[in-house]
Amino acid sequence: MIVDDSASIRAAFSSIISEDPGLELLAAVPDAFAAVERMRDELPDVMLLDLELPRMDGLTFLRKIMAQRPLPVVVCSSHTGSGSDASIRALEYGAAEVLAKPRLDSIPARREAAMRIGDAIRAAAQSRRMRAGARGPASMAPGEKLTADAILPATTPRRLPHAQPVVAIGASTGGTEALREVLQALPADAPGIVVVQHMPENFTRAFANRLDTLCAITVREAVDGEAVRQGLALIAPGNHHLLLRRSGQGYRVSVVEGPCVSRHRPSVDVLFRATAQAAAGNALGIILTGMGDDGARCMAEMKAAGAQTLAQDEASCVVYGMPREAVDHGGVDRSVPLTRMAAEIMAFAEQHAQNRS
Repeated sequence: MIVDDSASIRAAFSSIISEDPGLELLAAVPDAFAAVERMRDELPDVMLLDLELPRMDGLTFLRKIMAQRPLPVVVCSSHTGSGSDASIRALEYGAAEVLAKPRLDSIPARREAAMRIGDAIRAAAQSRRMRAGARGPASMAPGEKLTADAILPATTPRRLPHAQPVVAIGASTGGTEALREVLQALPADAPGIVVVQHMPENFTRAFANRLDTLCAITVREAVDGEAVRQGLALIAPGNHHLLLRRSGQGYRVSVVEGPCVSRHRPSVDVLFRATAQAAAGNALGIILTGMGDDGARCMAEMKAAGAQTLAQDEASCVVYGMPREAVDHGGVDRSVPLTRMAAEIMAFAEQHAQNRS
């Protein structure tokens, strides 16, 4: 079900969904009251919800849905500061995904919008099955899928001299709350952390700012050339890839443009490959909840280079897609519950310090 007060958006989204053979449109309505009326007859599997609605705003409607009849909701919001802040609150209230209102002014833009909308709806539907206890495959719709080679060439795995410890984390559906739980549990002297969370452009800054208010460590959106340091977590900016580069005994990040990798930009695969090459055995790789297989191939590269690797276990995932794929690709040392991730990070840092001494 589409809930959006813009007739043109309803028409465009309806067309995109109708053209996808794996999706079926239940209804497209202009506000929350029309949605409630339509849901008296039949509940949608997924709702695509605008936050700027007449009569009742989308956040209020979302809270009522989650309190009375929870269902998977994909929030579609504006790029503005207020829109991105509201979208972060929507994720805290239980929305499965957040999408930026897409550009539809060209064939390539519409094609990318169709991919983003289809993948988000499928991820949200999968999260519902997970909550219901079903553990089916988390598959994306077919389409072009580039590897990390499109951004960073592969190299032969090699061990590197001892350097500062660094943690690379990748996440997608359900990852915003999973990351909050992990980062909020870390002390101020946690090792430097680099993060890819699948999230649209202009939303990652609001997400980082929100985490920064909750955590003992500093959290911010990454800036090209910025140094990775103890007590700092850098979040990849939406619509840009994040790479780790060696700088003496430490690291800096590069924020780069380029095509989608594993259907995403930023891509976990790109971050993990760069981390394998820059840090090798000085790194800990973590893959959290999410749909698809982004990160799976290059987590195996991290392990081959000597890094420690962890996956969120199935029981604590909103969607056990990315972690499952990473396990299946042989790149995971251990699967652990989300509640243990912060402790694992600090144990890695302690072990690294002991090895150095």
